[in-house]
Amino acid sequence: MSDTNSVLKLRTQELAKATRVFNARGSKVKRCEQCLLPATDCICASKPRVSSHCAFCFIMYTGECYKPSNTGRIIADVIADNHAFVWDRTRPDTSLLALLANPDYAPIVVFPQQYAEAERCINSPLELVAVQNGKIPLFIMLDGTWREAKKMFKSPYLATLPVLGIQPEQSSRYQLREAAHLHQLCTAEVAVEVLKLANDNAAAAALAEYFAVFRRAYIVGKPHLNFTESAE
Repeated sequence: MSDTNSVLKLRTQELAKATRVFNARGSKVKRCEQCLLPATDCICASKPRVSSHCAFCFIMYTGECYKPSNTGRIIADVIADNHAFVWDRTRPDTSLLALLANPDYAPIVVFPQQYAEAERCINSPLELVAVQNGKIPLFIMLDGTWREAKKMFKSPYLATLPVLGIQPEQSSRYQLREAAHLHQLCTAEVAVEVLKLANDNAAAAALAEYFAVFRRAYIVGKPHLNFTESAE
């Protein structure tokens, strides 16, 4: 189990390997090294402490871990058991393969079910015998644009894993990305829903609240987003 933010750790590792400086939009802003928000809008003091019986694995498209708008690290701030890897279709990280094979976990790919064979699809992690027998649900999040996520979903090492689909009742309230994940929900919003399906309700509530704090802080000074706050 990890007790650190694996997305931030991956970001640090990738930056150390980079041969050129990665300049995201707003790269000149002085940012907090932990939440990646502008230092004046840091939300680290709002990070919740909550226990969870679930785990998350982020498979991230190249460059995704650099982006301040990525919400995978918000999940990793809340769920202690978190893991992050850069995607490679044919040469996956050996640590990723070891995680997927770890007998303590029940890996589940979170992805729209119309892209999966019917026999792989589940409606709840609680349906799995492995979870019923005490294994930890390991939710695999394919983190990138929608086009990138579809490419990652076809990876051979994910091909036999069960697929949990989320059908949002409303479109995403996270308006910071041109291509939202999983049919209009961003990664953190999807994570809230899968935690609810796992009956991990305290963690789901803590993540939803923390994401709302992040969302409000992120749009400060971004009037072009035409954001209007509504009731949480």
